[in-house]
Amino acid sequence: MPLSSSPQIVQRGNEPYQVTFDAMRAYTDARTSATPDQLWIVEHPPVFTLGLAADPSHVLAAHAIPVVQTDRGGEVTYHGPGQVVVYLLIDLRRKRAESRLFARAFVHVIEQAVIETLAAYNLVGERKPGAPGIYMASGPWQGAKIAALGLKIRASGCTYHGVSLNVAMDLTPFSWINPCGYEGLATVDMKTLDVDAALSTVQLALAHILIERLG
Repeated sequence: MPLSSSPQIVQRGNEPYQVTFDAMRAYTDARTSATPDQLWIVEHPPVFTLGLAADPSHVLAAHAIPVVQTDRGGEVTYHGPGQVVVYLLIDLRRKRAESRLFARAFVHVIEQAVIETLAAYNLVGERKPGAPGIYMASGPWQGAKIAALGLKIRASGCTYHGVSLNVAMDLTPFSWINPCGYEGLATVDMKTLDVDAALSTVQLALAHILIERLG
């Protein structure tokens, strides 16, 4: 019988992106009906990652930062120190509190978890139709992107990749790309919005809300 327990939290610390990427695929390759769902919490050294449909020209100037082709959805994004990254290794076929999760609902759950995490720090985030991720809803940084989302959902219903939330970063590398394929898209972090929060605290806050919302 498929497992119905909550996802396990796995702390992977500061880890090169390629190491995590290879490990996610290996974990998913080896899954069975008894394999537990997991949330991997990680912080990456600077890296640009490309989604399957990404146009490499959206990397305007890499400045010696590695550029890695991935198998997630979406365009180009940046990962670096001071950013919460949570990868969701989830079997969507498993029955949860109400019913099986489908792709659109899964994305909605992830985005809602980010919105609720920001709300805990008195920040108001919102979705934009057709543009996955979370954006600031008001104030001087209205419209700026604070969280990015990219997933791989295999035919088996098993997922990997996930969500990143900018906490206290050097945002300069975002200016060296067209974030998520959008020229001139502003990006922001919680520190710029006057929130002084420890990365580890935000990591766990987001992970626990994800677990709660995943049922």
